[in-house]
Amino acid sequence: MNTCNKCIMVKYCNAVCKKIHKKKHKKECEEHVRRVVSQHNEELRIAAELHDEKLFKQPPPKEDCPICFLRLPTLNTGWNYKTCCGKAVCSGCCYAPLYNNQGNEVDNQKCPYCRAPIPESNEEIVERLQKRVEVGDPIAIYNLGIKYRDAEDGYPQDHVKALELHHRAGELGNAMAYGSIGWAYDHGEGVEVDKKKAIHCYELAAMKGDAISRYILGVNEENADNMNRALKHYMIAVTDGHAESLQEIQDLFTNGHATKEDYTKALRSYQEYLCEVKSRQRDEAAAADEENRYY
Repeated sequence: MNTCNKCIMVKYCNAVCKKIHKKKHKKECEEHVRRVVSQHNEELRIAAELHDEKLFKQPPPKEDCPICFLRLPTLNTGWNYKTCCGKAVCSGCCYAPLYNNQGNEVDNQKCPYCRAPIPESNEEIVERLQKRVEVGDPIAIYNLGIKYRDAEDGYPQDHVKALELHHRAGELGNAMAYGSIGWAYDHGEGVEVDKKKAIHCYELAAMKGDAISRYILGVNEENADNMNRALKHYMIAVTDGHAESLQEIQDLFTNGHATKEDYTKALRSYQEYLCEVKSRQRDEAAAADEENRYY
C-alpha cells in the first residue's frame, strides 16, 4: 500500500513518507512511466510488423496432381479427394480414361491413382473415410468435420464435434479447416459470434494458402477503409486463382485506390495461374460437368 501507484518502483515505510516525497519523486516517476509506455509501444510495433511479415508472405502453392504432375486448381471443383488412397487427384485425371499395360482402355470406374473400385454406397464411403481419419489424414478429418457440421451422409448435426475435427485438421496443416472455424465464429454457427477469433482463424488459413480466407480478410480490411492492406490480400489471393479478388482489385483501381501497375500485375498473376492449372483433360472434364449440370 506504500508503493508509488504510477511507477511501482519506489516503496515507502508509511503513507506519511509517501506523501512527503511526492513532489520530489513526481518528475522521476513521470519519466519512468514515459519510458515504460514508449518501450511497450515499440514492442507492439515490432510484434505487428513481424505478424504482417508472416501474414503477407506468399504461401506455398497447392501440391501437384500425383498423376499428371500439374498444379492442382485452388477451387475444390478442380480436384477430387480419394478416400481409398488419400490422394487429391485433379478433375482431368479423374475424367480421363484408364489404360492397362498393353495400352487398352479399361473400366474407368476405379480410382485413377490406386485403381481401387469406386465405392457403390454411402456406407462404403463413410467406412473408407473413417479409415483415413484413423491414420491422421488431415483432408479426411476436415471432410468428416464438414459432415458433422452439415449433417451429411447420415451423420447427426454436431457443431462442437465439427469444430473439434477442424481444429485437429488445422493443426495437421489443412488450411480450409481454419477457414471453416473462422466462418463459424464469424457467423455464430454452433458458437457465439467472436470477430477477433474469426479474424485470427482466417489469418491462419490464409497463411497456409486458403484463398477464400485471404479474400475475406481483404473484404474486412476494405470495409475498415484500410485499402492498402486490402490490396495486399487480394494480390496474394489472385496468384492462387481467386477470381473475385481480381474483380475487387479492378474496383479498387476504378475508384483510385490501386494503380494501373497493380491491376496489370494482378491480371498477369491470374493468367499465370490459369496457365499452370490448364490441360486438355481438365477442360474436357469441366465441359462435361457443365453439360451434366445443364441437363
